[in-house]
Amino acid sequence: MKAVGLYLVAVSAFFLVFPAVDLWASGLFYSDESGFFARNDPFLRRFRHLGPHIVKIVAITSVVVLLAKLFLPARSPLMPLRAPVFLLTTLILGPGVLVNLILKNNWGRPRPVMVDVFGGDMPYQPVWLPTNWCDTNCSFVSGEASAGMWLVAAVFIAPVAWRLALLAFLLPLGLLLSLNRIAFGGHFLSDTLISWGLTLLVILAVHRILYVQAPAWLRDTHLDEWFTRKGRILQVIMNRGGTRAAARMRHFVGMFGKHH
Repeated sequence: MKAVGLYLVAVSAFFLVFPAVDLWASGLFYSDESGFFARNDPFLRRFRHLGPHIVKIVAITSVVVLLAKLFLPARSPLMPLRAPVFLLTTLILGPGVLVNLILKNNWGRPRPVMVDVFGGDMPYQPVWLPTNWCDTNCSFVSGEASAGMWLVAAVFIAPVAWRLALLAFLLPLGLLLSLNRIAFGGHFLSDTLISWGLTLLVILAVHRILYVQAPAWLRDTHLDEWFTRKGRILQVIMNRGGTRAAARMRHFVGMFGKHH
């Protein structure tokens, strides 16, 4: 975690001292005639949606695993329950709360397509400087870069034999999805690099809490027992509700029969 913290400080300091690098990187994908020309490429437009689709699949699978244990408490979980808890927690805290809710909606940094250098009507704003130029869903930091880095969280909980292969697939995928946003003029290079660091910091922090220094109540056996207890309580409630509904139906049928 210290290394990631140092990375964030170094990247932030670099772009504060050399902001022209941001403009240079975005300028590689911009022309006066067609603007950010990658936005017009059908393949790249479709590729942009690949990341969110994978994120949804992983998130839905994690929710299904937890609900399956809750509604079928007598059965063993489909996987150790810390895995879906880890994935959902990092997704909510990283791309969800920190990146999109706190930073993108409050820092006000204009996206490259909004900046005057690239045909917009707003000035370039440095990293970490809150402004009023953009109201919501702004440039700092990149949500899709954060989601791309979040996919790497799967490597932390995968079987050891799979980790290298999974990392070899997910890391380049996250890099390409992030590069795509820069090419589209949606984010600056600094937005992407800082977003990676912030997301990885959240992943490492949650992994430390759940796996490295996990208290007893957060370990797989205790989570299994907790979901089993809650699942049985839920079954009792549902059974009572079903019994009452059946009694009401019998009463209704009886009243209907009397009038006919």
